[in-house]
Amino acid sequence: MCGIAGFSGTGTREDLRRMNAAQVSRGPDAEGVYHDPKEAVFLGHQRLSILDIAGGTQPMWTAEGALGIVFNGEIYNHAELRGELRALGAVFVTDHSDTEVLLHAYRCWGDAFVERLNGMWAFVIYDRTRRRLFASRDRFGKKPFYYTSTPALFAFASELTALAEHPLVSRMPSRTALKKYFAYGYIPAPHAYLEGVFKLPGGCSLEYDLERRVLKTWRYWQFRLEPCASLAADPQAAWGEQLRELLATAVRRRLVADVPIGTFLSGGIDSSAVSLLAARELGVGRLRTFSIGFDDASFDESAYAQRVAGLIGSVHHHRVFSEAAARAAVPAVVARLDEPMGDSSLLPMWFLCKHARQEVTVALGGDGADELFAGYDPFIALRWAELYQRCVPRPVHRAIALLAGRLPVSHANMSLDFRIKRTLRGLDQRPALWCPVWMAPLAPDEVADLMHEPVDAEGLYSEAIEAWEQCDPPDLASHVLEFYTRFYLQDDILTKVDRASMAHSLEVRAPFLDIDLVDFVRKLPVEWKLRGGRTKALLKAALAPLLPRDILHRPKKGFGVPIGGWFRSGALPMPQRLPDGLDVRVLQHKAEAHQAGKADERAFLWNAHLLGEGALR
Repeated sequence: MCGIAGFSGTGTREDLRRMNAAQVSRGPDAEGVYHDPKEAVFLGHQRLSILDIAGGTQPMWTAEGALGIVFNGEIYNHAELRGELRALGAVFVTDHSDTEVLLHAYRCWGDAFVERLNGMWAFVIYDRTRRRLFASRDRFGKKPFYYTSTPALFAFASELTALAEHPLVSRMPSRTALKKYFAYGYIPAPHAYLEGVFKLPGGCSLEYDLERRVLKTWRYWQFRLEPCASLAADPQAAWGEQLRELLATAVRRRLVADVPIGTFLSGGIDSSAVSLLAARELGVGRLRTFSIGFDDASFDESAYAQRVAGLIGSVHHHRVFSEAAARAAVPAVVARLDEPMGDSSLLPMWFLCKHARQEVTVALGGDGADELFAGYDPFIALRWAELYQRCVPRPVHRAIALLAGRLPVSHANMSLDFRIKRTLRGLDQRPALWCPVWMAPLAPDEVADLMHEPVDAEGLYSEAIEAWEQCDPPDLASHVLEFYTRFYLQDDILTKVDRASMAHSLEVRAPFLDIDLVDFVRKLPVEWKLRGGRTKALLKAALAPLLPRDILHRPKKGFGVPIGGWFRSGALPMPQRLPDGLDVRVLQHKAEAHQAGKADERAFLWNAHLLGEGALR
């Protein structure tokens, strides 16, 4: 796992070194820089040594120097690809570097070689012969890739703050990105926080023609649900067995490393399954598992983690953080976050990664399972939401929403009043907008007030609407699955994990996002994911022989912190500033209502806090 940076065009070697230095935590083990004065190509790399520690130095070149690469990520099927490439005549210099596999695969199979990869990646290949830069990002966007392109410059980096170290990159916030940020709670790709800067979306590749100074991007993969029927007499047994085998293989692939490795263990079904399979692979007493707890009971689930650790025989490392310690860490966490994303579970993830990094360099987690198997609460609410919207007239809905607004405010984790108010707010919109509005820091009319300009909900949520319209299965659950998997997973969950882990030089791997497993799951009928009001139906059935019932069927708690209570008590200071052009009166009004206990504005206040205190303020 590493940090990459570079550019072609105006700039100096010192500009490149500053870009590299801004993301040194991504790769503290080694720095590599390269400059081709003829093409004005600069390539930079910060290395976190995971695989082939002696031979994996970057930028890496083919023997004759025609192809070079800077690469961030891990390719889990690199050994199989190396065998195929050797059979086709490729001569390898390194012992087992996955980076060198990418160079030979590009030479042998061209741009489409990325379709053969199973892993996570963001890389740039410098092809001297064809005078081009070729870049690609993994299917789900696990590894970040920011870029900008102007007549004088094409530049890229793993972090926005690193890219902004180049003097020609704007530090002006993008108004479009700000709208999206308050509409989603994160900034969906290809948008990025800075004007003129973009994120290469997951599943996309990019070419920069060095001769013509022309940029082209294209999509090589898109998550799509393609449900099919089972030919087995007992689909649950057949599919369950296949799912267990695929997940076990995915875990096994991600246990390959030349450094210490462990797993995150919350005690939920996803991390418990990954940890159990990892423990089986490594043997009793050889797996290190990590969990954290908090002294607020509504946010703590450490007892479940300790129970699973005992069952699988792992060496468990558990640490409890006080509320005071968590609050004290907020300034450092926010200052380290380059592009704002308003998921407050970033804070516990930050502590978990810091805790794990004291023992290991690589950790496996359970990310992706909730999106693939319909694990979130809104899936349970869909049936009632559809019935409600069909049967309740709009004037009656408005009256109900007003009454719900008078419910006493609770700042407990996922409190009942919070869920009711959020659900009713979403039901103001058509179904395509339910999910983003349910999760949004602000409703569309509030975004308009904040921005001081008319805001069209269709334009505000254009990405979610496009995904909704492209979804082939007609049922509501499938549409919501595609929303979570295409947007929330990439630009919230995976971004959160990447930022928290890389701040501590920790690599986190996601077995549930193994492409073989994903291709299997996306072809399952939706009723095997959401069945009779039960989420993750097939996953739970498949894991029933492995995990206790109380772990499989316990209520989902989430991974949050009590920021609502912190803001109200003054333990976390109310945000005081916003980027130029945003109406600070909206902020003041919502802060006053929250502090008085008249409304729960925790999501908006936290998002505003990130803007006011973040690295790019």
